[in-house]
Amino acid sequence: MDKALMSLSKIKQIMGMLAGLAVLQALFIIGQAYTLARIITNLWQGDLMKDQITWLVGFLVIYLARHASIWLRDHLLDYYAAEQSKGLRKALLEKIFRVGPSIVQQQGTGNMTTMALEGITQVENYIHLILVKIINLMLIPWIILAFIFYLDLQSGLILITIYPLIILFMVLLGYAARGKADRQYASFQVLSNHFLDSLRGIDTLKMFGLSKRYGKSIFQTSESFRKATMSTLKIAILSSFALDFFTTLSVAIVAVMLGLRLINEGIFLFPALTVLILAPEYFLPIRDFSADYHATLEGKNAMRAIREVLEVPEVPTQAVSMIPWQADSTLCLEAMQVSYEDKTVLNVADLHVQGHQKIGIIGMSGSGKSTLINLLSGFVTPDSGRGIVNGEVMQHFAHKKWQEQMIYIPQNPYIFQTTLRENITFYTPDASDAAVLQAVEVAGLNELVAELPEGLETLLGGGARTLSGGQAQRIALARAFLDESRHILLFDEPTAHLDIETEVELKERMLPLMADRLVFFATHRLHWMHQMDQIIVLKEGTIVEMGTFESLTAQKGHFYELTKQMRREADV
Repeated sequence: MDKALMSLSKIKQIMGMLAGLAVLQALFIIGQAYTLARIITNLWQGDLMKDQITWLVGFLVIYLARHASIWLRDHLLDYYAAEQSKGLRKALLEKIFRVGPSIVQQQGTGNMTTMALEGITQVENYIHLILVKIINLMLIPWIILAFIFYLDLQSGLILITIYPLIILFMVLLGYAARGKADRQYASFQVLSNHFLDSLRGIDTLKMFGLSKRYGKSIFQTSESFRKATMSTLKIAILSSFALDFFTTLSVAIVAVMLGLRLINEGIFLFPALTVLILAPEYFLPIRDFSADYHATLEGKNAMRAIREVLEVPEVPTQAVSMIPWQADSTLCLEAMQVSYEDKTVLNVADLHVQGHQKIGIIGMSGSGKSTLINLLSGFVTPDSGRGIVNGEVMQHFAHKKWQEQMIYIPQNPYIFQTTLRENITFYTPDASDAAVLQAVEVAGLNELVAELPEGLETLLGGGARTLSGGQAQRIALARAFLDESRHILLFDEPTAHLDIETEVELKERMLPLMADRLVFFATHRLHWMHQMDQIIVLKEGTIVEMGTFESLTAQKGHFYELTKQMRREADV
C-alpha cells in the first residue's frame, strides 16, 4: 500500500466507513453460515422443511443484507476513487502548466500524456481495489477466526497455523511480481515516449530515409514491453494458482479432520458444518487481494510516477506589482544562465529591450532559441542572474502578472476537442460574433469555415475533424487577434513544420498582429529577419550579435556567415 494514499483528502473517513462495512460483512458471513448450518442440521435430525421457514427467511435476509452492504461499499468507493483521481489529474495538469515545457522534456511527451490519461485511470482502479482489499484483509478473517475458535478450538488452531505460511509464500511471489511490474512500467514509459517522438517526426525521418529503421526500433521497443508484460502476467497467474491451491488444500485438511472427529463422535454436526462453511470465507479476503495484486501494482507504479512529478520543486514566487507592457516599458536580462544536466545551454550576459518592437531570434539548431523563449515565458527557471522589468527585479519570469501579458505560439498549437468557435475564443470566451468573424477573416480561416459542415460550431480534435499544420497555426493567430489585452508575443518556430507556400501566406496574416506589441520571434527561416526591428544571433547558447538586418549584414560577422550557410550562397 502506497503511503501517499494516506495524504488523500477524507481518507480517514473512507477507511473508517470501509472498516465498519467490513465488520458488518464478517457478521453477515457468520450469520449466513450459522443459519445454513442450522437448517441442514435440523433436516438431518429429521425435522420437517416447513419448520425451517424462520431459519430460511433469516438466511435470505442476511444474504441480501450482505450483498446490499457490498453494493453500498462499491458505490461509495467508485465515487471516492473517481473524485480523487479527478483531483489528481487536475493537480498534475496544473503542475505541468506551472512548471512549463521543461518537465515535459524531462519526462517525455508520450510518458506525460500516458500518465495524465491511462495512468490516472490506473490510479483510480488502484484506490478502489487497495482500500477495500486491505481493510477486508485486516478485519474479516480475524472476526471469522474468533467465531471458529468459539465453535471448535482444534479447527481454529489449524487455520491460524496455515495462514502465516500462505502469507510467507505470497510475500516471496509478491516481491517477484513487484520487480516484474516495475520493469513493465519502465518499458511502457520508454515505448510511449519513443512512439510519440517517432510519430511527430515521421516527415523528417522519411525525408532522410530513416523511417524503416525507426519502424524497427518501435517494433523492438514494443516487443520489450510485450515480454515484460507477459513475464509479469506469468508471476500473477502463478501466484493466483498457488494461493488457490494452498487455500483449497487448507480447507480440505479442515474438512478431513472434522470428518474424522464426526465419525469418532468428537464433535457435533452443527459446529462442524458451521466451521466447514466458514473456512473458505476465512481465506476469501487474501484470495481476493492476490487476484488483484497485479492491478494494484500497476496503479501503485502510476501513482508513484505522478507523485514524483507533483513533488518536483518549484521556484518560489515573489510579489510583483507589474503594469501592462507599454511603448516606454523596458526589459533587461542580466547574467542569466540556464543549465540542463550540468551543462549550460543558455547564457545571456546582457540584453536590453524597450517598447514595442519585433525581435528576431536566429541560430542553428541547438543554439538556444527555444530555451530563450521558454526563459522569457517563465517555463524555464534560470540557475543564476536576474530580470528587470520596468525597474522591478525578478529572479525568474514565472509570475502570473508577467505571463498574463503574453501570447505564446509554439510549433504545434494545441487544438482542443471542442468547436472551432471555442478553440478560437479560448482566451476570450466572451468575444462577440462580430469579433470572432473578424478574427476568422484576419487569420485566413474563411475557407476552412466554409468547408466545415457546421461552420464555427463544427467539432475539432480527437475523433472529430482533423486539421493541417497551417490551419492549426491560423487558429492560434485568431486567438492572438481576439486577445487585445496582451502586448507580448512569443513565437517558438511557429512555421518550422509548414511548407514555404503556406508559410508565406501565413506571414502576411501574422505581421499585422505584431504591430504595437513586443514580439520575440525564434526561427531558422531567414526571410523573417527582414521584418524584424532587432535580431538576436545565438551560438551555443550565447548571444554573439544583436542589431538590425542591415547592420549585422554589414558587419560580416557571425550572422553574415550564418546566412551564407543557410542559403548556401557565397555572397549574402
